[in-house]
Amino acid sequence: MFLVMGITGKAGGATARHLLARGKTVRALVRDRAKAASWADQGVELVDGDWNDAVAIERALKGVDGAFVMLPAVWAPSPDFKEAKGVIASYVAALTKAPPPRVIALSSMGANRTSGLGMITALSLLEQGLRDLASPIAFVRAGGFFENFLYGLQAAQGGTLPVYYDPTSRKSTMVATNDIGAEVARLLTGPMWLGRRIVELGSMVSADDVAAQLAEVMRRDVKAFAVPRAGWPAAFEQFGIPKGRTGPAEAMFEAVNAGWMDIGVEGTEHVVGTTSALEVFATAQKATA
Repeated sequence: MFLVMGITGKAGGATARHLLARGKTVRALVRDRAKAASWADQGVELVDGDWNDAVAIERALKGVDGAFVMLPAVWAPSPDFKEAKGVIASYVAALTKAPPPRVIALSSMGANRTSGLGMITALSLLEQGLRDLASPIAFVRAGGFFENFLYGLQAAQGGTLPVYYDPTSRKSTMVATNDIGAEVARLLTGPMWLGRRIVELGSMVSADDVAAQLAEVMRRDVKAFAVPRAGWPAAFEQFGIPKGRTGPAEAMFEAVNAGWMDIGVEGTEHVVGTTSALEVFATAQKATA
């Protein structure tokens, strides 16, 4: 039995799919059973609770062979990242009282740093908060998700994919959530280890590469276009981030463009993703059709 947090999201869902495909049983902490009904139909055991409910997390941990934990995505965090700190405190309390044989935590490239990361600061805090747990733990530092480009299936109808990567030819670490699920499942079910591991996950890909693969799926010319820096706040507001609170998202992409989130940090393992952006786009397009 393995606990999977965030099962109704992309990374948690991919992890659950890979575990089930391996014949493993899965348990999930859910706030809304209706949203997780399809997982219950596949045999997943649902435990009622919330990210901030340490008692519920502890209850979900009882008897598991391993746990996958993550933070909910918050695009407009408070200046002190209180949202992340609250979830981390719940994890620490629960994982201390009911320590599983192993823990896998979803982190990010760049989380080895403690400043200048914008949104990724939350994951740096997660690593700091969980690194001294009694259980063996592996931090999976994933690259940027290919799924974050899915807006391109609509936006690129005119032949342009607006991005925040500048220059568009510069490669940075990217990965598909399917590969995150595959790697987490491998770590949860593979050979045991002692202490702490850090796994960098992804491949070096440029925005131009992504645009070319999107073009192949859409069967039309698509070119990546770097949104001018001055236009970032307005662009992020169009994605739903409140006005005046786009700073963390801006800082995150500045860190990416500065090369702070590239692979090769000393003392880490590296796993290359096998799912391409093209496959992510094709799957999404087929689902929409």
